[in-house]
Amino acid sequence: MAQLQVNGLQIEYDTFGDPSDDPILLIMGLGTQMTAWSPDFCNALVKHGHYVIRFDNRDIGLSTKLEGARAPGRLRYFLHHFLHIPLHEPYSLEDMAADAAGVLEALEIDSAHVVGASMGGMIAQILTVRHPRRVKTLTSLMSSSGAPGLPRARPDVVKQVFTSRPNTSDANAMLQHLIKSAKLISSPGYPRSDDDWRDLITESLNRSFYPMGFVRQGAAIVADGSRVRRLNMIDRPTLVIHGSDDPLIPVEAGIDTARHIAGARLEIIDGMGHDIPPQLIDRLTTLIAGHAGRTEGKNPRRASG
Repeated sequence: MAQLQVNGLQIEYDTFGDPSDDPILLIMGLGTQMTAWSPDFCNALVKHGHYVIRFDNRDIGLSTKLEGARAPGRLRYFLHHFLHIPLHEPYSLEDMAADAAGVLEALEIDSAHVVGASMGGMIAQILTVRHPRRVKTLTSLMSSSGAPGLPRARPDVVKQVFTSRPNTSDANAMLQHLIKSAKLISSPGYPRSDDDWRDLITESLNRSFYPMGFVRQGAAIVADGSRVRRLNMIDRPTLVIHGSDDPLIPVEAGIDTARHIAGARLEIIDGMGHDIPPQLIDRLTTLIAGHAGRTEGKNPRRASG
């Protein structure tokens, strides 16, 4: 793994496959490191003929942390929700989309197939609108349009993942919390064992443990609001994938996303929740690669000099 200088930040990134192959950029979700795109997932895309780039979003993983940037307090959220007063988030999803564009710029990749999961799907949507020449195709995975009136996460999920999130630097307390949270939002049709979850989350915590990044990224999501008007501007081939049993971002959000993007293809996967279970890697990567195959080609790179 290595780092790129992007928008004044150090962005940690990793690649898989042959740089001359058709590139795919993977963008991960809220408070989640790039390693959630597992090597098995990335290598499956490589086998489909792609050069795969994954990276840590700002404020998470091994990328630059926005130390000292204040997240909005509860009163500010209240005023934003009921009186539409600006949230004053430290940075926006638009800023994070600019980071994604900057990763491609720094790697001298003119355009890539872009795949975003959850918050990463929101970033990918904005990237496609604001930096369209960087995007060959868009895949929005278990994400949302942000439209008002969409079903919200289950109350037990909200309580576990957000309301009762430990305000502590105790890694063991966070481990127990994250295991419970992961199991709660995971795919009921494709379960993982407790040991699998423990190993996966322990590895993530050992790599980086930074709860404030979660808080500030969450503020960026809330402040972004509805993307419906922006989705109407997308003219790139779009695939929307969502699990039928997603308790965090209900499937109606995926359906609504596809509805607002001209020509978007919608794939609903029975038994899938808000994770990428190993049992679905072949299916998901086949869908993504098949979608990308509509614009097959070698990676265009700018001539140096």
